[in-house]
Amino acid sequence: MLSVTADSNIWVSAFGYGGKPRRLIEMADAGEIRVDISEFIIDEVLLTLRDKFEWSAERLQEAADQMKAIASKVAPSRTVDVLKEDPADNRILECAAQAKSDYLVTGDRGLLSLGSFEDIPIVKVADFLEIVSRQGKGRGP
Repeated sequence: MLSVTADSNIWVSAFGYGGKPRRLIEMADAGEIRVDISEFIIDEVLLTLRDKFEWSAERLQEAADQMKAIASKVAPSRTVDVLKEDPADNRILECAAQAKSDYLVTGDRGLLSLGSFEDIPIVKVADFLEIVSRQGKGRGP
């Protein structure tokens, strides 16, 4: 089964707008792929939903519960300092590395500019969905 670390912006887009990010989360919920997550990603998603989307405490709790139910949680054991201009992006890399994800999916230009990290391709959600559709749902490379 393919595994992916979904950046915070993927979760926020899935919750706020739907579309392709929502499809990725639905695939994880259906057991077609594994989505890896860290406490940092959960916190960043909830903070964004609260501050930018003005979600209520109840909605935030539902989002937190959903993320924890769908995703495989990891606790990164090391820190990296690859992206100096946005240190928070390094926390996403740490999650992907710790989980040994097959892909890191993001809309973040800084992360995308890396291309890959420790042999983990960094791709946009549309590209990931295309890869999955070519390979067949949930089957590895």
